[in-house]
Amino acid sequence: MGTSDPDRRPRVLILQHEDPTPPGHVTEWLVGHDADVEVHRIDLDDREVDPTAYDLIVSLGSEFAAFDDSKPFVPREAALMRRAVQADVPVLGLCFGGQMLARVLGAEVFRSPTSEIGWLPVRSRDPELVPEGPWFQWHFDTFRAPPGATVVAETDVGPQAFVAGRSLGLQFHPEVTTDIMDEWVRVYRHELDADGVDPDALLEETHRLADRSRANAMRLFERFWQRVARLPAGERGRGEPAEGGARASAG
Repeated sequence: MGTSDPDRRPRVLILQHEDPTPPGHVTEWLVGHDADVEVHRIDLDDREVDPTAYDLIVSLGSEFAAFDDSKPFVPREAALMRRAVQADVPVLGLCFGGQMLARVLGAEVFRSPTSEIGWLPVRSRDPELVPEGPWFQWHFDTFRAPPGATVVAETDVGPQAFVAGRSLGLQFHPEVTTDIMDEWVRVYRHELDADGVDPDALLEETHRLADRSRANAMRLFERFWQRVARLPAGERGRGEPAEGGARASAG
């Protein structure tokens, strides 16, 4: 579709996979670009979506695996994202979304022998694009780097960020807010218990790092918009808030 008309609002499709995984900080960032945002519950709505009707597609996290085609929405999303990539529509994939992007680009996605849950640093090869964090992780799967992609960040478990054309795949959750974390701890407490993670300590650390994690997320999102997706600046290119700006209650 493209955004050759500087006066047209960019159209963004957000793929959400279940109730507890909303866009969080992504919403605040896109508001800063005066974007026309559609949240599509692809797990509930099986209609066919034309990715070329959008300037950007954002795929959020999920409790399900990007390789588990027994869940009907998984192959449906794989087909949608593949069409987007083929049409040069930028994709921003977050955790499940990053794994799905790796999958459609030809990489192996699989159950990891080691899970990652908590606020963890990453080794970044491009800190201007992906700061070293800490970033919030909650995943049990991982992936190989897609053929031809540039790995931007990693941990000992696997890739954490990669660039492929105008798309960016992330293994971590830059979108997470304190409200989202409260809900995840409530809904997915059994996963924390099974992994030996203290939910109270996790919540305390999330609240303590809230301002820093939000600032890191906004910088990452804005660098992606400008450097990777190469989208017009929009209202004022203000996805990245000014230092000391007001904090929105996203989540």
